[in-house]
Amino acid sequence: MPEMTLPQFLLKNAREHPTASALREKEKGIWQEWSWADYLGHVRAFALGLVSLGFGRDDKLAILSDNRPQVYAAMVAAQVVGGIPVPVFQDAIAREIQYVIDHADATIVFAEDQEQVDKILELKGSLPKVAKLIYEDPKGLRHYADPLLMSLEKLEELGRKLDGERPGLFEELVRSTKSHDVALICYTSGTTGAPKGAMISHANLVSAIQGILEVEHYGRTDQMLAYLPPAWIGDTFWSLAGSLIVGCTVNCPERPETVLENLREIGPHFMIAPPRIWENLVSTVQIKMADASWAKRRLYTWLMPAGEEAARRAMEKRPLSLRLRILHALGEFLVFAPLRDQLGFRRTRYAYTGGAPLGPEIFLFFRSLGINLKQVYGQTEAGGVSCVQRDGDIKLGTVGKPFPNTEVRLTETGEVISRSPCVFVGYYKNPEATIATLRDGWLYSGDAALFDQDGHLIVIDRAKDVTALADSTKFAPQFIENKLKFSPYIKEAVAVGQDRPYVGAMVNIDMENVGKWAERRQIAYTTYTDLAQKTEVYDLIAEEVERVNRDLPDGTRINKYVLLHKELDPDDEEVTRTRKVRRGFVAKKYADIIEALYSEARSVGVIAVITYQDGRQATVRTELAIRQVGAARELAGV
Repeated sequence: MPEMTLPQFLLKNAREHPTASALREKEKGIWQEWSWADYLGHVRAFALGLVSLGFGRDDKLAILSDNRPQVYAAMVAAQVVGGIPVPVFQDAIAREIQYVIDHADATIVFAEDQEQVDKILELKGSLPKVAKLIYEDPKGLRHYADPLLMSLEKLEELGRKLDGERPGLFEELVRSTKSHDVALICYTSGTTGAPKGAMISHANLVSAIQGILEVEHYGRTDQMLAYLPPAWIGDTFWSLAGSLIVGCTVNCPERPETVLENLREIGPHFMIAPPRIWENLVSTVQIKMADASWAKRRLYTWLMPAGEEAARRAMEKRPLSLRLRILHALGEFLVFAPLRDQLGFRRTRYAYTGGAPLGPEIFLFFRSLGINLKQVYGQTEAGGVSCVQRDGDIKLGTVGKPFPNTEVRLTETGEVISRSPCVFVGYYKNPEATIATLRDGWLYSGDAALFDQDGHLIVIDRAKDVTALADSTKFAPQFIENKLKFSPYIKEAVAVGQDRPYVGAMVNIDMENVGKWAERRQIAYTTYTDLAQKTEVYDLIAEEVERVNRDLPDGTRINKYVLLHKELDPDDEEVTRTRKVRRGFVAKKYADIIEALYSEARSVGVIAVITYQDGRQATVRTELAIRQVGAARELAGV
């Protein structure tokens, strides 16, 4: 199987199962379907259209779009002619888009609609290598006359014309694709600098899917939801490579805003989501329960602990008492099954979390509901996923064991290194980074971890982020942050304390949930900044911080915290597009606030420029309160 390429899998599926459902998209309230024959037809027309434009081997096709059937067709079409697709985060700001497209040497850009077309046209002067801009949705583009533009419809017309003139050319191109060809350039999130373009071959992707198929079972009748950014390797792993190899159906949501609604409609058989999605789902449940009737709230608070205890015992392979079995059965009937159905997990066989560690409380919450949530671990450079928790052998806080085709070791310093056929080719135009990451066939991850006595991998944090207080007490900021984010009222957190006397935290409140909480208590507010600085909100977050402190080792408890005046935002470079904190940048930008956490000051003044979605900017001047945590104060003797 690793010898086959993704276009060859498409051809195989279309020949063996031409009428089976391959891709579905909800459009104007109706699910539109592509069969495998339709999928192949679009790829054929797109690929030969690219040939007509002179696009060929090693040329790059940048893709700027939400999840659409045409996105996956575009990726395979580029691969058919020996070219390389380069998906770009569709919500990226102009500078990020320009960097990726230009660095990748893309000659053609495929854009979804007018919004994305406008971004490229504004950048045209700084994208000298781009020769053509293909758009899929013509709405709003009727009067655009730029020679760079071409509709997807026109491109496919060119392809069908060439197909008629040279029958058999498409099949010849598919046969000529090789497993060692680069199938994708996937740019990393760039937490510490400019994103790097990871070159991933067909063999890498096929081996990664083969690795998980040796552990899990997927079938042609399975349904999945493609809602993660196409530029993230997690989406490519499942929605592109996984669907082509397994032959399952990929469903694209109507809009990003309708993902949860579409999730309930589809009831996918398997799903992967980063921690942020699982955290949001927990917040949704908690807030809805707070607004529910007295009877529903009572049932929830009575039976959820039984679900958690049953889930914990199952993971620890301990039997359930008769009382717990009865309570769990009641919970399944009255709470767990209805919640699974409401969330869209009624027939989910596997649910995965990856991209970053998930807080144990959140993980246990979903296991309590009977959702088979499992932690996966991997990297863009390893094809996406290389470790997974096995059914019947799930341990809280671990990422499971490596795939059968993957070897994982720890260096003397505790860094995770791996070796497998999934490991990438190298970084595009960055041999120095390639040499630093790939050594003697081993991929150096940069993650600090350890193995438990049963061989389960426990990822602690990024090796560079594991730090120590002034008294040499070690702590992992991400571990503390994940525990804070279990709260429905905390959207993001940054723990600090390197070479300091104690741990401090900068917290983003969850505007929606805290806003509802404030409204129920008739607390008036105007803006995010105003709400975050309310004394009542500080008291609310104090309870959450103290909850976290109870579970932390003595020396690493949070002593002081501050509620930030704005959300950490990818557009402000504070977090990546995959919501990973850019710690170095945040430490510099918020240096005054961090210093205030380690002073006697009770507040700190900030002046910040806020950029709104419509591009308008406003200057915010405010005082942020510095709050000391009661439990931490007693422990510190202050």
